[in-house]
Amino acid sequence: MSAENDLLVIALVVLALLIALGWYLSYSAARLDRLHAKVEGAMSVLDAQLVRRAEASLELATSGALDPASSLILADAASGAIRRRTEHPIGDDPLDGQHFAGREGVESDLSSALATVLSDDQQAVLRGNDGDPVGREALERVEASALRVQLARQFHNDAVAQVRRVRAKTVVRVFRLAGHAALPDLVDFDDRLPGAGA
Repeated sequence: MSAENDLLVIALVVLALLIALGWYLSYSAARLDRLHAKVEGAMSVLDAQLVRRAEASLELATSGALDPASSLILADAASGAIRRRTEHPIGDDPLDGQHFAGREGVESDLSSALATVLSDDQQAVLRGNDGDPVGREALERVEASALRVQLARQFHNDAVAQVRRVRAKTVVRVFRLAGHAALPDLVDFDDRLPGAGA
């Protein structure tokens, strides 16, 4: 009887351990799936904010509030960002290997153009009492959209860092809990605010 009881206890302990392991693996896989979904959502938000920034920049460039040279520089950079997004969209699945679709260069160019064209002096002119209200409103939209781009990029990169941290765990690698999902990349481009210096 004692041997049978010992075997029963061992079997129950093994069963309990297998159930606990199964629950842990299921929980970890679900968590990883949620983190991947968070990255996808963050990429979509970043994409939308970049479009808004480019559109606001183009609006400012065509408002007549800037000198012709500054308008041309800003319009060219904003048009390039819009064109690159149209030609190379992120796609339905941001984790399919396209990631940011190589848009870092044009987005950095737009940030650089904004920083150059919207110096502190130029911003003061646009905000001044004798400045054009259309230019002032366009400047406010550019500044707000540029700030949202910074926040969206930071949120996206934080989500990517979480995914990478979880996927680096041994249990995730050994049991292949990430499946065939591509490892997301950080998005790195110049996202300084207008007037932050050239």
